[in-house]
Amino acid sequence: MRIDLISIFPDMVQAITDFGVTGRAVERGLVELQGWNPRDYTEDRHRTVDDRPYGGGPGMVMLYAPLKRTIQQVREQQQQQKISPHLIYLSPQGAPLTQQRVRELSAMEGLILLAGRYEGVDERLIESEVDEEISIGDYVVSGGELPAMVLMDAVIRLLPGALGHADSAAEDSFSEGLLDCPHYSRPEVVDGLGVPEVLLSGNHRLIADWRKRQGQSRTRSRRPDLIPDGVLDESVK
Repeated sequence: MRIDLISIFPDMVQAITDFGVTGRAVERGLVELQGWNPRDYTEDRHRTVDDRPYGGGPGMVMLYAPLKRTIQQVREQQQQQKISPHLIYLSPQGAPLTQQRVRELSAMEGLILLAGRYEGVDERLIESEVDEEISIGDYVVSGGELPAMVLMDAVIRLLPGALGHADSAAEDSFSEGLLDCPHYSRPEVVDGLGVPEVLLSGNHRLIADWRKRQGQSRTRSRRPDLIPDGVLDESVK
């Protein structure tokens, strides 16, 4: 898979390439990541990528032309690799990112992630070039780079071979639309607090049933908005 990040701070992609699960995925050749700076595609000596908004108001808007030229270069590179690029703009106005959408994106060959800054990007670029807008939550951060890295991390960890254990992704929170169950590790007792007996039983069927019920119970108490009517067992409290 190939992922390209368009940003005025393209070096931020190193947080993905240099550390943890995503860094190992890059090392193994499971994913190719590249950053692109629209300042490199400006035509004035100040390398201007933003200007004041029409109609007045605070803040600046990222300009159409340098972003368009950057997108064209990225698309050309992906297409040379026989990849059909899918361009995502990270925006509070986008559809909320879900695990289901992450799974769908992880099956694509190439993604282009556009990270806005300031008041956002010229709407004409969104209308003409963007395939999809995605939001990581109902709040505002200083730019689209952090949301882009969240999306990259979520997608890359689903690529075959990215995780150390094949079942890890399947057992994550939201993998079945529910929250994950609680987890425990050594020692068996710490500060007088023990581990649920079922986890010590060695009975894998009982353990699987307990984990499922715990996930259902947690979802009911903490995120009832995730539960369609009639999905959970009536016996789960």
